[in-house]
This record gives sequence, C-alpha cells and structure tokens, in this order.
Amino acid sequence: MTSNYQFITLRFFALTVGVFGALLWWNDARSAPSFASTQPAARIEHWQKREEAINAHLRDAKDLSAIKLLFVGDSITDFWLFDNNPWVNGQKYGRKIWDESFGKPGSENYAFNIGISGDRIEHILYRILPKSVGGMGQLDAPQLNPEFMVVMLGINNSWAAEDPVADSIFEGVHVALTTLHARKPKSRIVLQSLLPTNDTVKNRDVVRVVNQRLRKLVTTPEFSSFTSYLDLYPAFTDAAGMQIAKYFTDGLHPNAVGYAVWRDQLVPFLKTARASASRSTGSLQGAPL
Repeated sequence: MTSNYQFITLRFFALTVGVFGALLWWNDARSAPSFASTQPAARIEHWQKREEAINAHLRDAKDLSAIKLLFVGDSITDFWLFDNNPWVNGQKYGRKIWDESFGKPGSENYAFNIGISGDRIEHILYRILPKSVGGMGQLDAPQLNPEFMVVMLGINNSWAAEDPVADSIFEGVHVALTTLHARKPKSRIVLQSLLPTNDTVKNRDVVRVVNQRLRKLVTTPEFSSFTSYLDLYPAFTDAAGMQIAKYFTDGLHPNAVGYAVWRDQLVPFLKTARASASRSTGSLQGAPL
C-alpha cells in the first residue's frame, strides 16, 4: 500500500512539475523579444498567399469590368506588386512604378496582376483553365474582359527542365496563348519576350532561341489577328549583349530600376497598339513601338 501511495505521489509530483515547467516555458517565450522566430507559426508559402489573394479578388471584387490590362506570368510579373524585397533587405521591386502606371482605377492602363512566384507554364495553364474542366478558373468571371492580356512566362521551365528545353518552353507558351485567347477572345494579347538572365549559356541556348521562335509565332495566321510581340530583351542588355546587372536584384528578377525600364517599354507599346487597332479594325499585327 505504501509503495502504491509513493508511486502515485511521485507521478502527481512529476505531472505538476511538467505543467508548471511548460507554463514557465510559455511565459518566457511570450516575454522574449518580438521576433517571428519566437512564435509558433504554420508554414504558408508566398505562392499560396498570392493564389488565395487572387482568387478572393476575382470572387469578391466589384470592379472587374474596369480592368484594362491583365498581367499573366510568374515571379517576374508577381514582383511588380512588391516594394521592398521581403526576403532580402535593401532591395526594391516594382510597386511604386505599378501604382503610378497601372494601379489607378478608371485609367486606360488600370491593371490586375495574376502573376505568381514559382509558377511554371503548366501551373499557369491550370490556373486559367475553367473550373468546369478541372482548372482553377481564374478567368471564369464574365465581367473580366481586359483590353489586353500582358503575358510573360516560361523562364521557370528552364530549371528542372524537359529536353529539349527551348522546345518545351516554346510549346508551353504556344498552348498558353491558345488557351488565353479561348478564355477571353475579345482581349488582345501582348506577348513579351523572356528577359536576359545572368547566365550567358542559358541566354544563348534557351532565352534567345525561345524569343526568336515566339516572335515568329505571333506573325502566323493563328495568332496575328489578336497577338503582338514586345521584345524587352534589348532594353535589358548592353552593347555586348550582356545582361545589364544594375537592372536586376539577383540576375533574374528586375529591381525597381528594371521595372521602370519595363514600364517605359510597355506603356508606349500599348499606346501604339491602340492607335494601330483604331486604324485597322482592331488588329495588332505586331504593332511596333
């Protein structure tokens, strides 16, 4: 009997110490400096938050019919919406330029951005396919009828790539353009070139090859009546054809200066495209700058 009593007493004491210790630990944790690292948190990646935010806006917004430009792409498109780089202190992205040029309701270039960091072409295809056929349905809203869909995609498919890489990217973009037009046949498409990377071999073997093929693609009867090609590559390279490093944060993503360069190419292009369309029954036909 004494042995059982001692055992129960010891167990109660251990439990009490354990609970008291846990409370002390939590109190200490709560009184620690307010670092994110000191607080339990579920892991939620940026792409998940972006996807949720895009879907919520498309579901709840009352002004979808006011959108003139729909930006479609991956992180290079997504990061128009960041001011400070959330991962690297001291770096700036494109938010200020976006707000000035594409963020004003009622303006001719009022835009909505469905770019998501990390997306490959196949992920974008899934997002734009109708819910009725198993896609995410991001273009399902009938009120969403942008004047232009501004498209840049494919560079993420150059990592963990299918062979031949350039063929995989080209064919993926081809399908994406076909799908975008099928979803929004009244919208015109501005297909933008891939930007140069800081990898000269990749630029030579993939980026420039894909860009050349895309330039030709938009002149074919399949696309020429609703698609134009904006070649951004020269604006981001020097006289020797090398990437201008001061326009980028990391050799791939533009910084604030780079986004300003992009804006300064795109806005006049859109103006010329509109003028060309008004003269030629709405056909872009690869409108020049």
